[in-house]
Amino acid sequence: MPFKTVLAVVGGKDTVADLQQAISLCAGSEAHLSVLALQVALSPTLSDYPVDTDWLDRRHHHQHDFKAAAEAHDAACAGSGISYDFASFYDEPVFLTEELTRRAFYADLITVGPRVMTNASLIGIVVNGGLFDAMSPVLLLPEGDQASLRPKRIMLGWNNKIEAIRAVRESMDMLMAAEAVDVAVVDPTSPYADHDGEPGAELATFLARHGVNVTVDQIPSGGRPVEDVLNQRALEVSADMLVLGAYGHARWRQRIFGGVTSSMMKGVRLPTLLVR
Repeated sequence: MPFKTVLAVVGGKDTVADLQQAISLCAGSEAHLSVLALQVALSPTLSDYPVDTDWLDRRHHHQHDFKAAAEAHDAACAGSGISYDFASFYDEPVFLTEELTRRAFYADLITVGPRVMTNASLIGIVVNGGLFDAMSPVLLLPEGDQASLRPKRIMLGWNNKIEAIRAVRESMDMLMAAEAVDVAVVDPTSPYADHDGEPGAELATFLARHGVNVTVDQIPSGGRPVEDVLNQRALEVSADMLVLGAYGHARWRQRIFGGVTSSMMKGVRLPTLLVR
């Protein structure tokens, strides 16, 4: 589907560069930018109990610094000339997650820059509220990258799972507009043994009917992590964007064991669209 409303999640003053990436993304595609600035409220530690004026002062300064950063973010958007709206919240994680989920319902895409990705609290809110609760596509933006919602070459990670086909459907407009789409199947096994089906062949046929210029690469991992194989192949084919289905396991298992999605977030090398 076309991305007409982009929800950019930012934090304090350290996420100015993340916001600029989102502004550039929307300016290049004439999309509306909805900015959500979030800050997890400073909580007392065991040494702060009973709560005293010193802790209250620290929390006040923490909230004041975030408010100043949020105002700077708002001013940056106002000076960009794009269509935008802005909101900021200083609260506990559970309430920030609920707010992000509600706003994600009315956005086509969530963007996350490199500084938010390294903030454990914020990325947890995006994963729980955005990917799991709202089931919104999330675009990870690497350091210094000027991403586009009209990439010329896309690499699509494929594993014949529901998350992967949802990723295809959510990104279909981009796939159709791209000059080339490379489907990467890592350690392929045929799910159609009775019919001698080739892994990725049915997807390629489906995409070709939509006019997508598609090729399929079956790639052995050789024991390497899947995320490393995908990143390397994307660089080899000069992909502008990587599209993946996200979190194939249940949420509690993913939290305990991690997985390809969590690993990808820790080492994003090119714009990566995650869909659950």
